[in-house]
Amino acid sequence: MTSESPGPSARPGLRVGHVPGVTLTKWRRTWAERLPGVPLEVAEVTEADQRAALDDGRVDMCFARLPLDSAGLHVIRLYDEVAVVVAQKDHPFAEREEVALEDLSAETLVTGDAEASATERVSWGAGVAVMPHSIARSQSRSDLVFRPVTDAEPTTVVLAWRVDTPDELVQEFVGIVRGRTANSSRTAAERASRPAPAPEPRRERPAKAPRRGGGPQRGRGRRR
Repeated sequence: MTSESPGPSARPGLRVGHVPGVTLTKWRRTWAERLPGVPLEVAEVTEADQRAALDDGRVDMCFARLPLDSAGLHVIRLYDEVAVVVAQKDHPFAEREEVALEDLSAETLVTGDAEASATERVSWGAGVAVMPHSIARSQSRSDLVFRPVTDAEPTTVVLAWRVDTPDELVQEFVGIVRGRTANSSRTAAERASRPAPAPEPRRERPAKAPRRGGGPQRGRGRRR
């Protein structure tokens, strides 16, 4: 007797990855309300590792940043992020509300590495860093400032998953991210298979009471 792999409805939960800066708080809350008892596991992945995390099955879905190799993936574009420059608090940029790419030409641009994040290297005085606003906000420190770069290309956040990923819980999560209601036809299969509500009982009209009074009654007796 051979064992069969569990179908989508038997899967224990959903594993969702996200690159730094993406927060899932509101979506996790909605998931817990709609699917109590179905785990939603969340893991942070680096941008360099976002495609590999999907390919090797570490996550079922991933909030990723473009560019992303989309071969064999479903990809939904979600939103664009403004680029900001991160600098030390005493840097001249701290006195400005925004900067342009031209202003960065004389600066040393740093990126993160295996030993330290870009914001840490900026705090050490290695230079300034340009990154999506959400990352700068999540890594904010009292000794650093960040200012929007007005003419820098924005980055795009997407939700991606493999085309061969079982569909039921994936569509449930997609519906939550897109703001669908719990009664949407694109939610979990058990909701789609709900029995139709029973029709309301028909209300019978009350019988009319017989007329009273001394008026003539037709069809009773003959005149003399």
